[in-house]
Amino acid sequence: MRGVEDRAERTAPAVDDPGTFDAFARRERAALVAFGWSLTGSLPVAEELAQEALAAAWAAWDRVGGFDRPGAWARRVVANRAATRRRSAGREARALGRLWSRRGTDEIELPRNDAELWRLVRSLPGRQAHVVALHYVDDRSVAEIAKLLDCTEGTVKTHLHRARVSLARALDLGSEGDER
Repeated sequence: MRGVEDRAERTAPAVDDPGTFDAFARRERAALVAFGWSLTGSLPVAEELAQEALAAAWAAWDRVGGFDRPGAWARRVVANRAATRRRSAGREARALGRLWSRRGTDEIELPRNDAELWRLVRSLPGRQAHVVALHYVDDRSVAEIAKLLDCTEGTVKTHLHRARVSLARALDLGSEGDER
């Protein structure tokens, strides 16, 4: 019986093998959560998005594990699912707004703080928000972002510039956002 166990141990991939799903999940999970948070502003939602991306990667690991950059594939899953949640949240917010307007309840104003910046980032067009999150949260270079989003470096620079200009205007920072 020992011979069968020995063969099983030799043929099973080691958990620490960089090509295994376990190693991929350990390596990418925190970055996926950070990316999800920068797009949603909610840690629980970000954790759920990361988990959904990892579950999708697990389900398709035979294919995804062979990609040059499986982490890029997982980030796209997070970005796509965050966009879907954003659309759903917009519909929900409009419905709640109609409900509250019927009740005559006043709007609550939140204090302006760091959360305001990320709220503004989330209000940017999708690709601009993705580029900002990948650049500032995931600490990715323009070249890496271009590979992750499957676009040119020039496109990444354009999105990053436009996002900075929009954020500077929204935050009343004057011409600071016009810097390249």
